[in-house]
Amino acid sequence: MPLSMAKTGEMVTIRRITGRDDIRQHLAELGFVADTTITVINEIAGNLILQVKNSRIALDRAMASRIMI
Repeated sequence: MPLSMAKTGEMVTIRRITGRDDIRQHLAELGFVADTTITVINEIAGNLILQVKNSRIALDRAMASRIMI
């Protein structure tokens, strides 16, 4: 299931990242790697606010749809 379908407050574990190599690399640099647990904090204007490790990061739905949970 893509991360874009997760609900606010839900803790999920990343299973895999899809997309081109440059997109996967960018997400990895932000902390989105397989077996990482993240929390969906909120959704604002179509963007997901996510807790990744000790940081909060906003992703648009298109980017979030590349992260499988």
